[in-house]
Amino acid sequence: MTNATELLRSRYGETPFNSEIEWNDSLTSLLSHRSIRSYVSDPLPPGTLELLIAAAQSASTSSNLQTWSVVAIEDQERKEELSKLASNQAHIKQVPLFLVWLADLARLSYVADSRGLSHDALEYLESFVTATIDAALAAQNATVAAESLGLGTVYIGALRNHPQEVAALLNLPPSVFPVFGLCVGYPNPEVPAAIKPRLPQTAVLHRETYKLAEQEDAIAHYNDIIKDFYTEQKMNIAGDWSEHSAQRIATVEALRGRDRLREILNNLGFKLL
Repeated sequence: MTNATELLRSRYGETPFNSEIEWNDSLTSLLSHRSIRSYVSDPLPPGTLELLIAAAQSASTSSNLQTWSVVAIEDQERKEELSKLASNQAHIKQVPLFLVWLADLARLSYVADSRGLSHDALEYLESFVTATIDAALAAQNATVAAESLGLGTVYIGALRNHPQEVAALLNLPPSVFPVFGLCVGYPNPEVPAAIKPRLPQTAVLHRETYKLAEQEDAIAHYNDIIKDFYTEQKMNIAGDWSEHSAQRIATVEALRGRDRLREILNNLGFKLL
């Protein structure tokens, strides 16, 4: 089994600190996370989906409102349609299970209507933010559970390129938004995936107050680490993390249609007051 030092070195490109805390299997699973983009076609054991949803429902949820839902996609034709809507990502078609995680305010609307009560608060941005956070927390719990079972995962944010088309394909009612997808399946052993280094903790961990300027050295150091990682993994990515990230936010076109998100959310029933 990979030990703590090896995992920390993989996650940061170096050994960032020495911990006196006793290591455990949960930490091993969490620090071993990597995005899997190639899968074998093996089906999942019966009950896997339900177990992942149980893990998802064990995540925290604001005020126990549980403002999320998920659509499980196993039909090959529907997966192929979703792949097309998500920039033709092949792994969506490969996996036996594709999960679409939803910010869901429709259920609360339904419950309030059934009791003859108003639901004016659902029209405000806060409610949409709450639902999005709920969906993300639930999905991450499911991801951790899947990886503990030896499965691979990768999030698919590209569903937000065409959320109205996704909503139509999945028959989503008003006030339900597809936040992202999640591939779940067995990794292809012939296409290994490495643990990608993250920013140094000195860039993301602030003690007492936030300090932007003090991140400069950490970011510069990370640029060197990630360039070495790209070279080692034979990844055809030009430049370093700063250049790559800056290019992703340089133009509206880089948002790939998501610049219309507010308009689309309005069309899907979210007023966002």
